[in-house]
Amino acid sequence: MDHLDEIYDAIIDGDTPTTVKWVEAALEAGLSASEILEDGMIMAMDEVGRLFEEGSIFVPEMLVAARAMKAGLVLLRPYLVKSGIKPVGTVVLGTVAGDMHDIGKNLVGMMLEGAGYEIIDLGIDVAPEKFIEAIEEGNNIIGMSALLTTTMANMDKTIKAITEAGLRDRVKIVVGGAPVTAAFAQQIGADGYAADASQAVTLVKSLL
Repeated sequence: MDHLDEIYDAIIDGDTPTTVKWVEAALEAGLSASEILEDGMIMAMDEVGRLFEEGSIFVPEMLVAARAMKAGLVLLRPYLVKSGIKPVGTVVLGTVAGDMHDIGKNLVGMMLEGAGYEIIDLGIDVAPEKFIEAIEEGNNIIGMSALLTTTMANMDKTIKAITEAGLRDRVKIVVGGAPVTAAFAQQIGADGYAADASQAVTLVKSLL
C-alpha cells in the first residue's frame, strides 16, 4: 500500500495518530500537499459521506473520521499556503442567536474542510449583525444552524436582517439542525436545507 492509501484508510478508521504519521511520511517522500489533500483526504471524506448516507456508519464514526482528517490538514496547511493552492471556496458557519449548540455545526465545518473549503466559524449564539459583517467582507455562502425549536425563528430573523441590509442577492444561505426541515427552509427563504453534515457538503457544492 502506498502513502495515500494508508492516509485514506486511517481517516476512514478515524485513526488520528496514524493519519498524522502517514501525512508526515507522504510529505517526506516528496508527495505534493495538493496530491495528499485531493487523492488521500478528500477521497476519504467523500467515502465517509457515502457510508453515512447509506447507513453503514453513524454520526460518532463520521466525527472521528473528520477529526483525523482535520489533524492531517493542520500539517498540510502551511504547504498548501506556500504552493499558493486556494481553497475551493469559503463558507461562513454559525449557530443562530440564542442557541448554544455547536456539535452539528462543527461537524459540518470539518466535513466541508475535508472537501477542500475554507471555513470561517462565527461560533454559537451569533447575532444577525455578525452574519451581515461576514457578507460585507465578501463571503458568499453562509450556513446557519439551530438545534432548538425556540431558536429556529432566529434563522428567519437573520435572513430578514440580511435582506433589509440589501445583501440578500450577494449570498447563498443554507440551514440545518435537528428541528429544521426543508419546508421551514423554504418558508424563510433559505437557498437550501441539509439534514446532516454529509448532505451539507453536497448542497454547498451544488450552490457554488
